[in-house]
Amino acid sequence: MGQWLCAFGIAATTKRHYPAAAVTRRVLVMKAPNLTQRPPRSPRVRLGGYTILPRMLDKARATLVGTNGEYVYNSTNDGRFFSFTGLTPEALLAQVKTGAGDWNVLLWVNEQAPHKHTILEITQWSDWTDTVSFNDIEMREWFTAQIKRLNPAREDVHGTFDYLDLDDYVSFGGEA
Repeated sequence: MGQWLCAFGIAATTKRHYPAAAVTRRVLVMKAPNLTQRPPRSPRVRLGGYTILPRMLDKARATLVGTNGEYVYNSTNDGRFFSFTGLTPEALLAQVKTGAGDWNVLLWVNEQAPHKHTILEITQWSDWTDTVSFNDIEMREWFTAQIKRLNPAREDVHGTFDYLDLDDYVSFGGEA
């Protein structure tokens, strides 16, 4: 006989009910991507208008179950989201740890974020993040070295998201 989550969020089988902690762990394992086998979602993917958030949720879930590989939750890129919303990495990670899906995390973000924004402001911020590049000399030099490593002939890689998408693709067997 199988296990399921009933309408009240209680894990049940025909034999017994499971404690809430065990349920949360099982739900997280089911939702957490294995980032040693595939990359997180592109930073361009949006949830509620926010770029970065879906990728960050993939990294948070994978971190909680130990399948994050080389991906880091609360990276510099993630910090842009935290600065914009005013949320802390710890608070978001605690919410993810409850086993909440993307939609429920988004509802929580919109409710709990100290910096409230209109959909227009979120769209403008997301459009900016989609094109932002590295600002300081050291990071620009690092960025240039990474492009040379991936494919020095590529002239279409300009910003952070371009680099992350290309690096994810190459890291899992693609050719730049």
